[in-house]
This record gives sequence, C-alpha cells and structure tokens, in this order.
Amino acid sequence: MKKNILVAPLNWGLGHATRCIPIIKALEENNFNPIIASDGVALALLKKEFPHLVSVELPPYDISYAEKGKNFKWKLLAQMPKMFKAVYGERKIVTQIVETHSIDGIISDNRLGVYSRKIPSIFMTHQLNVLSGKTSWLTTKVHSKFISKFNQCWVPDNNSDTNLTGKLGHLKNPLKNLVYIGPLSRFEKKRRKKVFDLMVILSGPEPQRTFLEQKIIEELKFYDGNVVFIKGVVEQNQTSSTQGSITFYNFMNSEQLENTFNQSEKVLCRSGYTTVMDLAKLEKKAFFIPTPGQYEQEYLAEKYKTEGIAPCCNQEEFSIDKLMTIENYNGLQNFSTEINWKFLFRLF
Repeated sequence: MKKNILVAPLNWGLGHATRCIPIIKALEENNFNPIIASDGVALALLKKEFPHLVSVELPPYDISYAEKGKNFKWKLLAQMPKMFKAVYGERKIVTQIVETHSIDGIISDNRLGVYSRKIPSIFMTHQLNVLSGKTSWLTTKVHSKFISKFNQCWVPDNNSDTNLTGKLGHLKNPLKNLVYIGPLSRFEKKRRKKVFDLMVILSGPEPQRTFLEQKIIEELKFYDGNVVFIKGVVEQNQTSSTQGSITFYNFMNSEQLENTFNQSEKVLCRSGYTTVMDLAKLEKKAFFIPTPGQYEQEYLAEKYKTEGIAPCCNQEEFSIDKLMTIENYNGLQNFSTEINWKFLFRLF
C-alpha cells in the first residue's frame, strides 16, 4: 500500500502552491500517494496540475491586503486574531482529514495549523526571520513557536555562503529541527530559440497584483521588442490575446511556463522567493519589483541588487527604460543543487 502524504500550501498568491509541484511529483516518483489540501487560487492551480489526485479544501485565512504599501504591515497585524482563529480551525479539520484519508505524513508550506502529533509533520518555509520592521523580533518569535510543533522544518535553500535567502533563511541560533533541502523549482533549463525579448510574470496578493499589471502595461507602450505577459490570474479556462507586440495570458500551466521561460531573454517580475528559485534554476537575468510593504520581497530585491545579481526598484518608480540596467548584472547563476528526495522522505 502506498502511504498517503498530505501536501498543504498556503494560499498567498501562487508561489507556495507552485513550489509544492516538484514535491508532489517527487512523492509520486518515490511511490507515495500525495493528497492536496489548500484553498482559493492555490488549490485551483494544483487541481489543474494534478487532476488525478484527491484534493480537499481547507478554511481560508481570509486575509485582506492594504492598497498602500505603508499600511501593509499594520493591516496584517490587525488581522492576527482572525488568522489565529483560522489556524485553530485548520487544526480541527486536519484531524478529520488524517482519519478520513488515512494520512501517513504531512508537508505544510507555511500553513501553521496543518500538523498532527500522531504522524510525521513537516513545515516548509524560507522565512525563519520574519521581517516586519521594528516588530521583526516578535513575528520571528511567534513563527518559531509554531515551527517547533513540527517534526522537521524544511528550508528550500542552501546552508552555505552561496544562498538565495540571506538572513531570511539563516538564523544566528538555528532551530533544532531545520533541514536545508536546496532551492526548489518545477522547471528545467533547456535550449530553446529566443521568441520573446521580455517575459512579464505577475503573482502575489491583490490589489497589488492588479496595480502592477496596470503600471507595466502602461510602460510597455514605450518598449521595443516582443513581450509575453502572464498575468497570474488562475481561471477556469486559459485565455490569450495579442496587442501589437505583446501576447497576454491569464495563466499558464507548468509545461507552458517552462517553455516560455526558456524562450525569453529577460524577465520582469516580483521578487517573491518561488519566482527567484525558478529564475535561479533557469539561470535567467531579471528585473525585480517587490510588492509594496512586503518586507521579505523588499529585502530580497535589495540583496540581489547589492550582490550584483539583478536590478530592482519600487513599484511607483518603475519605468520601462530601467530594464536597460539588467545587462549590468550577472543574473541568477550557480545556485541550483540536486535534491535527495529519498533522504528527505525517510521521515515517512
């Protein structure tokens, strides 16, 4: 009998769901039976990727996001009681899921309440230090307390000087249950003829995703080159349209995205960590626009700029001519590692 492993990504944009795709594939390749658990667009995306797998819906955290970056943190902090209530609700539902579906192990990507004391439970995050300005000590402490409830904490990065997360994923006093698994990506680098001069790929929470989409579309009027623009809006059916030299898609599946990345010379995107890992696997050159008010993305974008990897700017200051600076940076190279899945899955 194959062991049933519950894989539960947080529904925050698409990043947590997409970085679970290689984990789900690896589970299947190693004779496990993955069962998907999430909500919203994260669940919708994984159901499209794995229509043959059983999936269950978890209660949404139901977090709303500020329209202005400066209010991002405070609006999130004000919703902490609601989030903790959702986490408690998760705990109760997971107990039922474990019994109903005979779950043998859990992999939770940033879902704080998805664990069980009865079976091996893994928490995955790239944020051990949860940056929130002057309250970072508090958010990190609360996060660490939740992590301690799991048997292991997987960090999708290297535990070496050559790493992608910097201080986000590396603590001065490491937690006892940490396992660095290496950067995750669902893609492979392939030789393809260049079709697009620029690939725009959006992700992250609303309303900032829409604000950036509108900003970039306005700026692309002044861009001379072929552009593919993936909006990151997961809907029932895929749609595409062409306006001049720009081809728009609402979303792409993994196979389409891999092909499009490999056909594109440069990438314009958020500095979300899942996107960063994909770019590192494909050794791409990129320009980053962090989500306003999201300390993690702002830190990563500035880190890569300082290290000569990729340029960045904030959303309000972006103009299309800034893409010219990409050539002055090295791109994301030499970060990829082979992941030993058999070793990681030994916990189950």
